[in-house]
Amino acid sequence: TIQFQYPELPEAQRNYWLVVDAGKVDLCNFDPGYEVDLLVTSSLRTMTSIWMGLGTVRSERDKMEILGDRKVADTMQVWLGLSPFAKQRKLVS
Repeated sequence: TIQFQYPELPEAQRNYWLVVDAGKVDLCNFDPGYEVDLLVTSSLRTMTSIWMGLGTVRSERDKMEILGDRKVADTMQVWLGLSPFAKQRKLVS
């Protein structure tokens, strides 16, 4: 179980959990009650940047607090993946 915490959001939107079990992944906006293997605290902007391919876990690491299973943390960029839109050409304004 991986918990994402976004401190700048209102309490009801601050926490999300990814529950991975036997290859199935569920995203919860409520505490599913499992032990948390990894806690990732960052701004939503930072996580969105990583997911959209504008940054990486490594390049944004100083803006995040990652606590828990080191193996899960070290492979975060791999299991997090990228948005299907990440490969789209970026518009410059």
